[in-house]
Amino acid sequence: MTEMTEEKTAEKARIGTPSIPGLTEEGESLSPVEAVASPLGGAASKAHSHGGGYGIPDSSRAGRLTSYRLEDFPALKGTEEEWRFTPLKRLGGLHSAALDGAAPAVAVEGPDQVRVETVGRDDARIGSAGIPEDRVSANAWAHFTEATVVTVPAGAELAERVLVTLTGAGSAPAAQHLVVVAEQGSRAVVVLNHVGEAVVSENVEVVLEDGADLTLVTLQEWADTSVHASSQQVKVGRDAHLKHIVVSLGGSLVRMTPTARFAAPGGEVELYGLYFADAGQHLEHRTYVDHAQPNCVSNVLYKGALQGKDARAVWVGDVLIQKQAEGTDSYEKNQNLVLTDGCRADSVPNLEIETGLIEGAGHASATGRFDDEHLFYLMARGIPEDVARRLVVRGFLNEIIQKIGVQGIEDHLTEAVERELEAGEN
Repeated sequence: MTEMTEEKTAEKARIGTPSIPGLTEEGESLSPVEAVASPLGGAASKAHSHGGGYGIPDSSRAGRLTSYRLEDFPALKGTEEEWRFTPLKRLGGLHSAALDGAAPAVAVEGPDQVRVETVGRDDARIGSAGIPEDRVSANAWAHFTEATVVTVPAGAELAERVLVTLTGAGSAPAAQHLVVVAEQGSRAVVVLNHVGEAVVSENVEVVLEDGADLTLVTLQEWADTSVHASSQQVKVGRDAHLKHIVVSLGGSLVRMTPTARFAAPGGEVELYGLYFADAGQHLEHRTYVDHAQPNCVSNVLYKGALQGKDARAVWVGDVLIQKQAEGTDSYEKNQNLVLTDGCRADSVPNLEIETGLIEGAGHASATGRFDDEHLFYLMARGIPEDVARRLVVRGFLNEIIQKIGVQGIEDHLTEAVERELEAGEN
């Protein structure tokens, strides 16, 4: 953050010195307790059954239970806030079964500087970015036997993307664990491409050390019968920058829960998502940004299209601005385009603010059909209605595709969207 921003925040704090405890000219402090560090995992928290649970239980996103132990999480009923949109019968046992199936095979392609390791559960990097926040993630933690660690070395600026291909090994419920480390001052694009058939609960930990700049793209291009639950937790260091892009196209049920936590001031997080739900598909995305440090920036934008009977999309966006996170600038938005009858999109933006000393915070959500004016404009210029509709959808989703910045991947996704549109016309 700039020196000017820091001076402005300091001036706000001076002017807002409270005459009544907890109340300033900037607004009321909503935190009844002193600031508590975020649960970022690591060796210290492994000594305890719970690695967090800070905040106000049952009223704050920060108060959600976190634990490495499966037994700490009660059996799911489907009425819980974080599970009320998810059809538990379609989870393939990821919340209740022993995940003893073969995990998707991992293959890594990239520059020689990148280090790729297969490690055991006792590796110090396991648990360095986050702790399971729900029963499905904890079940994966309880059953994985080894993890893949991909490290971008300090100071490396990779011109070529790192491609991690995860190929499903069948329909037996399985657990998977990945760790991506962007060391200090590094710059890279890492792509996680999920293909084949699988029923898998996956924990992905991402560590951005100070000054790192990482673009992480996660593609869900599973076979139609696949079930995928992925908890992706990111720890963002001082002045680090994360661009996280989720693209969900394949699978019967996909549930992605990206979480970004600021571990030091000056960080920036961009969370983008694109999804296209066909008949019978359930695509669910739950984002969480924890502003636990001052002078950090976050921007969340997810866009989805739905077509076909019983196509279902769910987006829940949580942003928490803690008491100590002065100078925060945050915004989140979700947009859904319904292409046919019989679809359903749920969109729930949530924003918790515990200090008034921020640069800005907001959220937005919209779900609707085609804009008649857009269609009229195109058709008035001689473009047939079916072609005009496809052009509108392309333009709507292309905003996310262009965020990737890797031409080969952008071309691949543009073609994938075209196939989705063609399938809807058949």
